[in-house]
Amino acid sequence: MVIKVFLASSSGSTAIKKKQQDVVGFLEALKVDYTQLDIACNEENRMWMRQNVPTEKKPTNGIPLPPQIFNEESYCGDYDTFFEAKEDNLVYTFLGLPPPPGSKEAADKEHIVENGTHAEETNAEENPDDSTEVPVEERNGDAHGEEEQEACEEEEGEGGEEEEEVADDEAMEGETAGDEEPAEEEEAEEAEEETDEEARAAEEEQEEADDDREEEDLQSEEEEELRQLEEEEEGEVQEEEEEDVEETQEEEAE
Repeated sequence: MVIKVFLASSSGSTAIKKKQQDVVGFLEALKVDYTQLDIACNEENRMWMRQNVPTEKKPTNGIPLPPQIFNEESYCGDYDTFFEAKEDNLVYTFLGLPPPPGSKEAADKEHIVENGTHAEETNAEENPDDSTEVPVEERNGDAHGEEEQEACEEEEGEGGEEEEEVADDEAMEGETAGDEEPAEEEEAEEAEEETDEEARAAEEEQEEADDDREEEDLQSEEEEELRQLEEEEEGEVQEEEEEDVEETQEEEAE
């Protein structure tokens, strides 16, 4: 399996360049085999990336920003999801790769599996068969049970208020993230425009260079033709002079 990282080599956005460097640097530090695919100089790479990023992962304008990460044909995610996986020590899971033995991610998985098995055994011990008869007093409860229930309800009320505060904070963070997305989209559009302008400038320079070469070739051909004409004229003059000399010698001989 080959990890594909789609980048923009000539991006004018400092933020995009930094994100690309973070992804590439971390993959190299983990010694993960990956391939860089440039979307700035290769139109096929750009179109493939846009077509294969899932619709629900694209921004509102439909243009995904680099870097975008794939495992062969399978989409892994963008920089934000990569960063979250990095913070949670789940990069190999994010990339769809098995964590190497001895890595922190592999150790965490083993710990989770062990804890999960232990929890199941504990639950089995703590939950006896439903058919076991329960005394009437325990089923109906007593005054002490009512007091505990009231205390639990008060705690649940406080917990509900805390959950509402957390939900409000998350909503504010969502609005802030929504404000940041248009800025990133504008940066991406500016980067693409700059890339297109650079490509057009390079094409114009190439055309000018080709025109200069054609002019030089024409000048060289004209100079060669003039030189040949001059040589032919000189040859004709020389022949005429030789003929005059021969006629003069014949007249003198007579």
